[in-house]
Amino acid sequence: MASSSTWSSYLFIPRDDTLLYFLALLSIFSLLTQQLTRHSVLASSADFEGFGDETDDIIDDESDSSSLITNLPFRSPLPPPTTNLETDHGPPNPQIPDPITTTPTNPNNLDFWDEDEFEGVPILEKIQETPDVIIPIKTEVAPPVRSPPKNIGSFTVEIICVSFLITFIINYFTGKKENENIALSWASRFATKDSIFDKNFSLLGTGDGKDTPLLLKEGQNVFKFYASGRRFCQGMLATMELKSRHDLISRLYNMVVPCKDEITFEVYMNDDGMDQVVFALAKKKAAKVMHKELRDLQTYGSLISSGPSNRKWVAEELMVISESKEVAGDIINEAVLDQDESRLGLYNIIEYFDTGHNVVFGDKAFPKFGKEFISMHFSDQYMGSHRKMLLLKFALPDAKTMADMTRLVALVPYYIDLIGRYKLSPQARSKTDVARAKVAQEVYKELQNARQEALQKKKAEKKKMVEEAEAKLSAEAIRKKEAKDRAKQMKKVMPKVKMTRGH
Repeated sequence: MASSSTWSSYLFIPRDDTLLYFLALLSIFSLLTQQLTRHSVLASSADFEGFGDETDDIIDDESDSSSLITNLPFRSPLPPPTTNLETDHGPPNPQIPDPITTTPTNPNNLDFWDEDEFEGVPILEKIQETPDVIIPIKTEVAPPVRSPPKNIGSFTVEIICVSFLITFIINYFTGKKENENIALSWASRFATKDSIFDKNFSLLGTGDGKDTPLLLKEGQNVFKFYASGRRFCQGMLATMELKSRHDLISRLYNMVVPCKDEITFEVYMNDDGMDQVVFALAKKKAAKVMHKELRDLQTYGSLISSGPSNRKWVAEELMVISESKEVAGDIINEAVLDQDESRLGLYNIIEYFDTGHNVVFGDKAFPKFGKEFISMHFSDQYMGSHRKMLLLKFALPDAKTMADMTRLVALVPYYIDLIGRYKLSPQARSKTDVARAKVAQEVYKELQNARQEALQKKKAEKKKMVEEAEAKLSAEAIRKKEAKDRAKQMKKVMPKVKMTRGH
């Protein structure tokens, strides 16, 4: 009995040796529990990556079957059993991915295995380790997006612009050359040695030297020729206004609205070299326009449809504007109305001019020699820088057919001499004197009216300035001004008394 109590006392009352014994039993029990836990973990390795051989077999089977069946969906695994077992190092990491449910990876990759996480767990067979090799990551660079190739139709605007620019440049030089050729052709025909102007003027060109050019170019389509040294006139200026062939837009416009190259002869007559003459000749439509627009023709002239009695007259398409039929008949004489067909074209124009025959305006001659005629205008009341003027306007033919206007050019020196020598009859002069006196009186009245209007305007402005100045005066200044004005009025009303001294 005593022995049993002693044993129980040894068992339940720890001493130094019994305490060590008790600790040994606890250690053995702990190791036994830990061993059982390890076997249970190996049996249910679905919660851990890389544990057990079954997991490796499953992954190998999936990798082998993936090459054969790729379009079948993955079979979802059964949920792993949960264990509440704890070890000395705590519960297993719940963030470890499931090798079956996640994206398949290389089952032999143990880079993510942490040996310190689970101590004492047997390490599975490792695949033969290979030295670490840095595998460069291949980044797929998206190829640059290339726009679809453009065809010629997408450059339509650019092609049109470049083509227009090239055409414009080519047209500029070709048109400029054409105008120069026309001007030089005219000068070589009528302004060189032994030509019409060389025989009738002593000085041709703009200077005295031998190398002085005959033509003065003022633009790509404007050329001028000057001649002087002839009786009855101070000089003559010929202005050629050609088409703007150098301008592509103008050339296209001229295709729609045709126009002609023109030359205008302006003869500046001496003051004593021209009598009282107002005369014009043009085609009917142009003559009516001239009569409405030109002041001297509107004031002094009238439309004349028929010439003097028993006289040949101009062609039907022409119309004369003159102060009287007498003046018109003297200027349009038989020399320019000769209808003798046997003499048309038989003589050189210079010889024809010397004999006084310049057939142009007759019914039979005008269709042949007057095709380039536009108008003639003679006036001693011309509204311009020079009072007494002769103006003749013709159309220019092509450079190759410049000889067609020879008879027209010969009219310039012919009418210089004709007008210079012409004197009005007493009846015609009296009529022209009355008309000019009337016009001078009207002009004087217009000047007087203009002066009166200017004086009235000046007075109104002065009165307005005085009123504005009075408005700015004070009341005292206004009172003094009114008293001063009143005194002036009383002084004007009072009778004038003449004082005499008695003897």
